This record gives sequence, C-alpha cells and structure tokens, in this order.
Amino acid sequence: MTIVVVVTASGVPTGRRIADGIEAPLHGRPEGTDLSIEDLGTHLRDQFKAGTPIVFIGALGALVRLLASVITEKAEDPPVVVVAEDASAVIPVLGGHHGANDLARRIGEILEITPAITTASDIRFGVALDDPPRGWHLANPGAYKSFMARLLSDGRARVEGALPWLADARLSIDDAAPLSLRASDRGADSGADTLVYHPETLVLGVGCERDTDPEELMALVRDTLADAGLASQSVAVVASVDVKMDEAAVHHVAAALGRPARFFSPEELERETPRLANPSDIVFREVGCHGVAEAAALAAVGSDGALVVEKRKSKRATCAIARAPAVIDADAVGIPRGRLFVVGTGPGTRAWRAPEVDRLVAMSSDLVGYGLYLDLLGPLADGKTRHGYALGEERDRVIAALDLAASGRTVSLVCSGDPGIYAMASLVFECLDDIARADWRRVEVLVSPGISALQACSARVGAPLGHDFCTISLSDLLTPWGVIENRIKAAAEGDFVIAFYNPASMRRRTQLVRALEILSAHRPTATPVILGKSLGRPEEDVSVTPLKDFDPDSVDMLSLVMVGNSQTRCSGDRVYTPRGYGVADSEQGKAAS
Repeated sequence: MTIVVVVTASGVPTGRRIADGIEAPLHGRPEGTDLSIEDLGTHLRDQFKAGTPIVFIGALGALVRLLASVITEKAEDPPVVVVAEDASAVIPVLGGHHGANDLARRIGEILEITPAITTASDIRFGVALDDPPRGWHLANPGAYKSFMARLLSDGRARVEGALPWLADARLSIDDAAPLSLRASDRGADSGADTLVYHPETLVLGVGCERDTDPEELMALVRDTLADAGLASQSVAVVASVDVKMDEAAVHHVAAALGRPARFFSPEELERETPRLANPSDIVFREVGCHGVAEAAALAAVGSDGALVVEKRKSKRATCAIARAPAVIDADAVGIPRGRLFVVGTGPGTRAWRAPEVDRLVAMSSDLVGYGLYLDLLGPLADGKTRHGYALGEERDRVIAALDLAASGRTVSLVCSGDPGIYAMASLVFECLDDIARADWRRVEVLVSPGISALQACSARVGAPLGHDFCTISLSDLLTPWGVIENRIKAAAEGDFVIAFYNPASMRRRTQLVRALEILSAHRPTATPVILGKSLGRPEEDVSVTPLKDFDPDSVDMLSLVMVGNSQTRCSGDRVYTPRGYGVADSEQGKAAS
C-alpha cells in the first residue's frame, strides 16, 4: 500500500489532496495527518526497506539524503515520487520502475500538472520496456541496457508472441528488424538481441499430505517446472483444495515464488473431473473430489485453459500445471486464506496506536468492533467495510469476524487498549476451541499488542507500576462477585499495586466501594489512588487522591482506578512504586565502606 509522507504543515493540503485521490494514508509530523511520526528518516527508510511505495511532499534533495543509505538497485527498490509542497512539480525519484511513472502520472492528473518523466523508453516510445505492466516480467534485465541503446538508435523491433500492452507504444514494428520483443512462458535462454517477457498465464496446482515438509513440495515444484521447460515467473497462482488452506508447505511454495495461494472447495474441484488426466477414487474418498493438483490448476485457468503438465508425485506431495490463454487476475481466482487480525487501538489517542496496528488495519478489507472503537481509527478506517456492534455483543463480533475471514477476507477485529487484556483476543480462541468449525480453524489469526489503559494511566502520573502489580475487573457480568472479592483480598494481602478495570457503571455502584473497604484494611490511609478518565482522548482527566479521601462516586464507565501498595509514594505531582534499587545501592555502599 502506498503512503504519502508530509514534512511541514504547509505541505499538508497537497498531501491530503494526493492521499485522498490515491486512497492512501497520510503520514507526517504536522497536525492533520493519519499517522504521526517522530523520526522522519527512520520511518522513511523502514517503509522503503519494506517495499512500500512512497509519495514524499517536500524537497527532492532532502528525500534523497534521507534514503541514500538504503537505495539498492532499480529492480529491487519500491517506487518513490516527490511532490513540491505547492503542488507545482511531480518527479519519480528513482526512475519509473514498479509503477513509479504511472504513480507520478496519476498524481499529475490529481494536481492537474504534467509530471517530470525522464525514463528514456517512456519518452521515446511511450512505454517502459524494462518495467512491463502487472502480470508480465522481463526475464533478462541484464540485456536491457545494450538492447535499449540499439533500439533508441534504430527504432525498429519485431514482436514474437502476444504483447498486448505494446499496442499503443510508439514502436516501429518490423518483422525484419534485428531486435525482438518476445512473449513466452518458456525458460529458454535468449541472446542480447531479444527481450523476453514472461506472462503470468500458468497455474501451479498442488496437493500434499498433512504436515508435509515444505522443502519436499518445493523440490517437486522446481523439478516439475524445470523438466517442462517452463518459467517460474509465468506462474500466476499456486492453487489447492480449501482443506489445505492452513498447510505450511503450500504457503511456503507460494512465498518462494512470490505468488498468491488460492483455494477451491472440493465441490468446485469435482466439477473439473471430466478434464482430469489422472482422476483418483482414493482422493475422492479422502477429500471429496477426484483430484487436487490437476483439478485446482484447471479450475484456476477456467474453461478456456488447459492442462500442460499432468500430475507429478513425490512421496507425500503432488503438483500439476495448467495454462490460461491470457494473463491471469489472481484476485478473480478461488479464495485466499482468510486472515483475522485482533488489534488494539490503545486507550484513545492516535499517538498511542502501534504502527503494526496501522499496517494491519490498512491491509484489511473489513473492520469488526464496537462502533466507538471503529470511530477511534479515524481516516484509517476509510474505504473499509465496517461491521459495528453494541456493547454486550462481544461473542457476535467474534463470530462475525471469523465468518468473514473464513470466506477469504482479511479482517481486523478492533478492540481498545491491548486486545489481550480484558478484550477480544481470548474470546477468539475460546470460540475456535468451543465451536467445531473447520473453516474457522483454517483462518490465520494474528494478535497485535496495544497500549493498555493501565500503562497509559501509569505513565501519566509517573511509575506506580514500578514493582509487582495485578489487574482485576470489577464487572460481575462474566465472573461471580464472590470470585472477584477473593481475588481482591488475595491481592491486598500480597501488597500488589492493583489496577481496577470496569470499576463502575450506571448499574454497578457498590463493587468499587467494597474493593476499597478491603484495601483499607491492608494499606495506609495515605496510599495514592489514581483515577484515569477517558485516557488518551481530548476529555482526559487524571487525578491522584489519598485512599482515605477517594470518592467512588467520581468514577464512570470510561474510568480506570489504580491503587498503590504500601510502598507507593507521592512526590509532588508524581506517583511511583520503588522496586528496591535505591535500597540495594545503599546497602552496597555500606558494605564497600
């Protein structure tokens, strides 16, 4: 996903205009961005190394200096486009590769200016011959420089095979020309007079036993492609049956080839039986279709495609290859393995939201959560399908998120704070355990940590969590009050700093009163009690009160109450709980003297 990065407040209007136009997040230091960044250079270099296309609103020289240490070569570097703050210039900084020229043109249309395109083949022929469109790959980039020098001099080339993306190029096509542009899914060598382009027209169908060694399947794939003389760059998709959606070997092959894995139901694969070269009754009894590798390859290329390599086998795996008549759109093939990201927005402020959460939400097609939590995402939620739920509908949220992910979508289940602390992560795994849904168990689940309310509250007043502490929820909706009360007594006797979540609601007003009564029997009356309200939001309010003076009626539903232990101290407006370092240093000093 492309990011737009702005340096100064004066560049925000241009940055926002571009970000909205290309549907990308706006990152930067000034107010008005979607993601606040502190260290501009580190952020840019990290994004560049991750392969993220970058649109930089600022000075070209500054950008080059910031990225200089991580720039490698044009075949590897992501697109980088610089835009003047006043929207007067658009320049692809590192050449037009990987769509940089197209991105610059798109930005030029948004800003209604002409981008500064300097790529030689783009200027002369209207096409970047070393950067073919999506679905095509230049097989011999090492020959490009000398080939282009001759082509710029002569201007003629012959075309071998179908290269439809050259239809509007300003090339002189001559069947007698000494230079050629060839389309082929074969892996044959070519000379300096030919540029070979591999179209993504092949589908690799694979099958394997459960927990097959990924290297076994990878070796079978490499040998099959090599023996057939087919180029791995022409593989568009790695396809299999949906029961293999969570099979590590399948995803290992897809990752090694740099291609997506796509899956079909047994019913879809069974419809390919008449076209199979090697139907199997054994496979039908085990899976519900008469073939996996051949059937998946054929299902992916469609009715106009054909099998070009019949099923080959290793000890525990199979593969086959089919060819489509045109470049394959992987997004239209089968379904991907669904992904469920369980993310925490932090207590409220965008500055406390982890960068990984931003990245995962940006990758998601669907957002599920309590409406307020989805609102906290701000512009990051733009363009996503929202599935909002009320408080009390936590189980419904999880079921909806798992259903969406099982259908092949990428879903973020959005929580406040940290998703593993009094939030939805545990319920996700509980549902996976308690509800026997095979399609749910094939979903990839990732829990991303967030800043919890207790961390935020502690940081606001100093370091009250400097020594052993615990958290206790005072809500008795899911836990009997007797259990909660026993835990409070144990924590009081153990002299833990205690953070009380869900301390009160409109209905529950007595639990916190009882908790404070228990603690009063084990704590000095001057023990600091910290009340954090609406942490990280504009209406945030944090106060510190001695235990004897604390008023439980001051607590509302958006509050966290933290009670110090017997050693917690107030020093001016700071609260901290010493761990003993100072005592240890003092004792060491005495021993030394």
